[in-house]
Amino acid sequence: MPYQFKFDLTRLSKSFFTGIAVAAQKRSLHRRIGEATLRLLERCRVQEITGLDFAQALMLLEDLIDIQTKNFINRERFVRTSRRVLLLPHCSRKHMDNRCKAVFDSKIPSYRCSHCSPDCLVNQATLAGEERGYDVYVLPGGSCIHQILQKGRYEALVGVACGAEIKLAEGLLEKTGLPGQNVPLIRNGCANTTFNIRALKKIL
Repeated sequence: MPYQFKFDLTRLSKSFFTGIAVAAQKRSLHRRIGEATLRLLERCRVQEITGLDFAQALMLLEDLIDIQTKNFINRERFVRTSRRVLLLPHCSRKHMDNRCKAVFDSKIPSYRCSHCSPDCLVNQATLAGEERGYDVYVLPGGSCIHQILQKGRYEALVGVACGAEIKLAEGLLEKTGLPGQNVPLIRNGCANTTFNIRALKKIL
């Protein structure tokens, strides 16, 4: 289940995301960073900038740190793989109507990007994945992930989604034994969602 609240982290400073990476590295070593999380919330003025209440901001930040921690833990196994898949959220497309020329495949189900808008985030991410040899799927939801993994016989996965959905998918990755790398959305919702394309390219 996705978050029951909307968030937009795009106005937060680079130090916020650097702080997440630092906290994640510490967590992978020590597993206790409660105080560091609270300091990061305060230092980067997360509540003030996003309008989230304390509980929502804390939940979101802890999820982002957990995701980054698992990325660090799984990175070594991930880089040793060759057959990889990139899963993107359809809600990050520039257009959510017939202006988007993505082709929908009902068998999977997923969209195949047609590269119709150069400034579309999904187009940019699809090109980045394809250039690096990834199979790329643009998903309307997470229910088809198992089918995609079975069909493609992939060795590793890179996923882009909201933090709550990434955490739900972690159970599937544990069952399959695949090393995953994930990029959380920095603005959620049903449309116009956003992720950091530079962070994705670095992970790819």
